[in-house]
Amino acid sequence: MGRPAHEEKMPDIQNKGEIFNMSQSYYRNRELSWLDFDKRVLEEAQDLNNPLCERMTFASIFKSNLDEFFMVRFGMLHDSMLFSKNPRENKTNMTASEQIDAVLDKTRELTAECDKTFADIMTDAEKQGIKLVNFKSLTEEQAMAVEDYFNKEIKPLLSPQIVGKRHPFPFLKNKEIYVLVTLKTKNNNEKIGIVPCGSNVFKRLIPINGIDGVFMLAEELILHYAAKVFDKYKVKEKTLMRIIRNADIDTEDAYNDEENYRDMMERIIKQRKKLCPIKLELSRKIDDSTVKAMSANLDLTADRVFYSSIPLDLSFVFDLQNYLSDKKELFYSPRVPQKTPFADNKESMIAQIKKNDILLSYPYESMKPFFRLLSEAANDDAVVSIKMTLYRVAKYSKIVETLIEAAENGKEVVVLVELRARFDEENNIEWSKRLEEAGCRIIYGLEHLKVHSKLCLITRKENNSIEYITQIGTGNYNEKTSKQYTDYSLMTASADIGMEAANVLNELAMGQVVERTKHLLVAPKCLQNKILAMIDEEIAKAKENKPAYIGAKINSLTDKKIIDRLVEASQAGVKTELIVRGICCLIPGVQGYTDNITVISIVGRYLEHSRIYIFGAEPDCKVYISSADYMTRNTLHRVEVGVPVYDERLKIQVLEMFNIMLDDNVKARRQMPDSTYVKLHSDNAPLNSQEYFYNKAYKNAPQSKN
Repeated sequence: MGRPAHEEKMPDIQNKGEIFNMSQSYYRNRELSWLDFDKRVLEEAQDLNNPLCERMTFASIFKSNLDEFFMVRFGMLHDSMLFSKNPRENKTNMTASEQIDAVLDKTRELTAECDKTFADIMTDAEKQGIKLVNFKSLTEEQAMAVEDYFNKEIKPLLSPQIVGKRHPFPFLKNKEIYVLVTLKTKNNNEKIGIVPCGSNVFKRLIPINGIDGVFMLAEELILHYAAKVFDKYKVKEKTLMRIIRNADIDTEDAYNDEENYRDMMERIIKQRKKLCPIKLELSRKIDDSTVKAMSANLDLTADRVFYSSIPLDLSFVFDLQNYLSDKKELFYSPRVPQKTPFADNKESMIAQIKKNDILLSYPYESMKPFFRLLSEAANDDAVVSIKMTLYRVAKYSKIVETLIEAAENGKEVVVLVELRARFDEENNIEWSKRLEEAGCRIIYGLEHLKVHSKLCLITRKENNSIEYITQIGTGNYNEKTSKQYTDYSLMTASADIGMEAANVLNELAMGQVVERTKHLLVAPKCLQNKILAMIDEEIAKAKENKPAYIGAKINSLTDKKIIDRLVEASQAGVKTELIVRGICCLIPGVQGYTDNITVISIVGRYLEHSRIYIFGAEPDCKVYISSADYMTRNTLHRVEVGVPVYDERLKIQVLEMFNIMLDDNVKARRQMPDSTYVKLHSDNAPLNSQEYFYNKAYKNAPQSKN
């Protein structure tokens, strides 16, 4: 791209004591790569340059990410091993059972690392006056106060159970914490007792009377007083426990033609809550016989049992942070999305977009111009229809409320609501009902294909002519996450793009997908093949000794066809720079295969979510933003939309941002040929790309006039 060579110093792999074989495969297993990303999140919790409370947040995110991994990906591996004859995955050739073994080993390493990390964080928190305690730390007076609190506020709300012949093993909720005890009867027999600790009635974080900033977790209090709960027995041993359940459900297999689709999704959500356990977590070592009994009841093998010395759920850290809110130095400096310099608040959004395309960059720039566009459309007499795809929206969504307003104003409003947006299904179901009640026409996506595109089309009829205003984004119709995720939103009056967007939405309304496009990239028929063709163009240029370049910023790279074609490009001499936040199944720098490919991952304050595709050396390059990652699920099994950035001014903006991210030497990590990720040493001034973009947004924001 005509950029100066990077000046980072490559780490000496041999000094790390790692074996490095240049003939290794250039593939990385998808599941292990997911865990690599989780490790990078955990490293942010370890980074002392991050404020203390933000380190707490990263530790909590690590734990919740790991939960989701087991619920989704490990659940899939579990099902594959049981029901699909233990298939091999198509890159590293590992069977499902081999992947499970590798994942379990890696998870034990990460769990131990997280335990140490969180313990270090809480040691630093003590210096700020915040402490989690157990009973050994309490004075006699404090212990009496805590016992009184337990007797009055917690014990009456508990629902303990004995497991026995007349008391079948209870259903344990996914991710909920329980006390597990081994009890001895008067006849010296042993029984298992279980107490749920999750309650919306009593607080999880309990202040200790007389000591400001000192707390005990409710589950530790219940665990300590287990003998009071089971007062007819002798408590032999006790621990806290938590299970993770499989959340991998095939909605297509569950559907029958006689059932309303929305009703089916509501049934599926209930069913998912009861899927099989796949992981058991314990807070302390207990007798093997009890662990075996629990594992048998949960139908788990011994390798699915994990021990952790820290709280099993770290979500309480956000409550802890409330007690430190007056110490601003313990948090990131506040940042507020800024006004874009390319949209005038005093002028109609439709009129402005008709003059020039507008690109918003979240979270650095505000989502308000898009809200204004929708609101104008809802009240514009010339607007005939608003058509939109919704994948994830906020619980209290201004966008959906505006669509309802448009319908009530007599506009034709067609909304494709994807009910299969994992873990957002219930929210989407409720909004679909609201939209339908307001008179919007609702579509629920396509059979076997999730609709993941971020597409909004406003059709106007003025002076007997039809015109389109099209918005296409990389993500975020969610007001809340637009302040936490990086994304792009392009608004254009291009007739060519508008007509193709109209075709995409009309085909979806008929349960079909577009077969061909000229401008847009539209999965599943017109995205992967077009990307491969553009890679081939760069290969051809390189073979003719012409400038050739491929760049991409994506969340994940798993599509084997694209990976293999990128390897061909590297072998042909095409310089390829990839910014891949999460899963990356391609290993760069492998001699003879991926020598010309570099991969970095940026993990920082904001979740990197925007997707950029670049083909060709500057300035004669093609630039797209897209909702699709380079994953087979996106390129072939979802409806995704990518849009070319034709406006030269905006094209330059996207390229500049891409180049700044490549130069990030604070939050970026380089993937090495042994598949590890390292922060590279640099003689250049520190550059945190996310902070750079926010500083620039503040600098460029129009100043309000009094």
